[in-house]
Amino acid sequence: MVPKPFSENPNVTGSGKLKDKVAIITGGDSGIGRAVAYAFAKEGAHVVINYLNEHEDANETKSRIEQLGRECLLVPGDLREEAMCQQFARQASHLRWQQDMSF
Repeated sequence: MVPKPFSENPNVTGSGKLKDKVAIITGGDSGIGRAVAYAFAKEGAHVVINYLNEHEDANETKSRIEQLGRECLLVPGDLREEAMCQQFARQASHLRWQQDMSF
C-alpha cells in the first residue's frame, strides 16, 4: 500500500497499565489492528493476533511486538467459522505465559 499506513508513534512509550495482561486482537496483522497491537504491547500486554492469510504482515507485526519486549501468538484462520473461533479462544487461553498471571 502506498503510502504505507502509520501503525506506531515512536514517541509513545506506554505506562505499563496492561503489564502481563493478554490482549486478543482480530485482524492485528495490519492497519488499525496492527496499531492496536503495538499500543497494547507498549502498555505491557502480551498479544494474541488472529488474521486471515497475510502471513508476512502478521510476522512483521509479531516481530515488532517482540522487539517491544512482549510475547505474541499468531493464529491464522477465518473467524466467520465457528470452529475457528473456538480454536482461537482455546489457543489464547492455553498460553504458557498465562499460567503465572492473575486476572
